[in-house]
Amino acid sequence: MILQTDISVSLENRQVYLLSLGCAKNLVDSECMSQILRDAGFLMVDEPSQADILLVNTCGFIEPAKKEAIESILQLADYKQPAGRARYLIVAGCLSQRYAVDILGQMPEVNAVLGTADYNRVRDVIDQLDRDTVQPQDQISSLPGPGGSLEHLSVIRQPSTPGNYAYIKVAEGCSNNCSYCAIPGIRGPFVSRPFEEILAEAARLSADGYGELILIAQDTTRYGLDLYGRRRLPELVRALCQIPDVRMVRILYVYNDGLTDELIECMASESKVAHYLDLPIQHAADPVLRAMNRRDTQASIRATVQKLRQAMPDLVLRTTVLVGFPGETDADIAALKEFLAEIRFDRLGCFVFSAEEGTPAARMKPKVRKSVAQSRMKEIMALQQMISLQSNQKRMGQVLEVTLESISDDGVFYRGRSFAEAPEVDPVIWVAASEADLKLGQTLPVRIVDAGEYELTGVTV
Repeated sequence: MILQTDISVSLENRQVYLLSLGCAKNLVDSECMSQILRDAGFLMVDEPSQADILLVNTCGFIEPAKKEAIESILQLADYKQPAGRARYLIVAGCLSQRYAVDILGQMPEVNAVLGTADYNRVRDVIDQLDRDTVQPQDQISSLPGPGGSLEHLSVIRQPSTPGNYAYIKVAEGCSNNCSYCAIPGIRGPFVSRPFEEILAEAARLSADGYGELILIAQDTTRYGLDLYGRRRLPELVRALCQIPDVRMVRILYVYNDGLTDELIECMASESKVAHYLDLPIQHAADPVLRAMNRRDTQASIRATVQKLRQAMPDLVLRTTVLVGFPGETDADIAALKEFLAEIRFDRLGCFVFSAEEGTPAARMKPKVRKSVAQSRMKEIMALQQMISLQSNQKRMGQVLEVTLESISDDGVFYRGRSFAEAPEVDPVIWVAASEADLKLGQTLPVRIVDAGEYELTGVTV
């Protein structure tokens, strides 16, 4: 899923509008850029029509994300002078890291680009544009090396997320090198943030009212391996749980081989840890997993899920699978469907393979026809729709602690989440708003009285 969030800023009566595209990890980068500009004296605006400077933080991971980023750039360009107010349009993030030369050569509307190692330079680039000293070749950043893209994360930022949750990015980059994935070529190798820096950020955020902290990285379970020589996620989670103002710790984007016995025991024993995991398996047919350069097998994934559910019977599991990978056969899809029917992940996202230039998979054969891949995706989603409905219906009658985060347009229902729902990607819980004492940000017991595939309804207890 491609998320889209507006964040904006201004300096001495000049105003800057920031559009953030892509995943939660990108959102944290956007929040950091926004804070850098605020600290320099900029003010927020909510509409691009009000802006003197336009800034878009792009996603460039797969083809649909690239198309959305290009469309967004062109839409923002309409707000530039002389038709609009804005003087500059700056493009940052993954798309500019991959295609800086193309953007500057083919999109004259763009004044500068910032790569994924250059978020901390956003103020400097605006200054260069003001002095008319910016050179396009100077804005084409080199591939971030170890530690090269962490500087902006040390900013004391103000989260843009609604409600009382905030993301904490524990690392940058990825070193898993799955054959289909462009992230290592965009973000560089996996680089962990210092342990103490993360704890300090968590203490600040929770003291400011962000009681749910969501740990994110390309592979969260790898945290510490590069910096300390060992996986320190269990130790980090335990330390976060000791912070008095922290209400919940949620872990996203884990790899199967990183779900060690120590981490599972930590999740099961720490009362503040959400019994929820996003475990993208990508496939369940061993030949496809090998071609993807995944370190897992169907048997190893099954064994891990069994351990997890034995330790946490109420665990909610989300996963992602990829269909249409080169060489994928009908037998492979049958194996995937059989595995999903057996494991019964509570939530699942399915994507069609995108041949990303520069990745080994882009050169692999035989290719799967797009129509075949689309048909396979529909089969997977039809199966998952039934599984998700049954999983949600099992929760009817349960009383859950639900945090109210927004209200419906008609004012009839509050929209909320429990431990079992991650923001943006999971079903919502609708809570009747008729009681006068309910308010946004409140966490209260709710009994689930109705359930569909993608939403639940509850009443306050």
